[in-house]
Amino acid sequence: MSDVLARLQAVLEARRGAAPESSYVARLLAGGADGMLKKIGEEATELVMAGKDGVPERIVAEAADLWFHTMVVLVAQNLSVDDVLAELERRFGRSGLDEKASRGVP
Repeated sequence: MSDVLARLQAVLEARRGAAPESSYVARLLAGGADGMLKKIGEEATELVMAGKDGVPERIVAEAADLWFHTMVVLVAQNLSVDDVLAELERRFGRSGLDEKASRGVP
């Protein structure tokens, strides 16, 4: 895991027990799955729009927002970036078409 992602994960985990009024992350976590997942949808849509606009700085900023909020969901579910990286490693060297077929994804 990159140092930045490891540091961010540590901060997110530390905010898990914080008062919602003291931290944006604590407020997201306190809002439960629906609020966090809604935020993921918003950020994904913003990334799609930035990608269509083709402005590199905006694409990077929106991707960072999406990664951040995805990490909040991971922490809320007691998962980590390492879990995602392990899944990507498992898939590495395998055809994306074969991987999707193994999961029954058209």
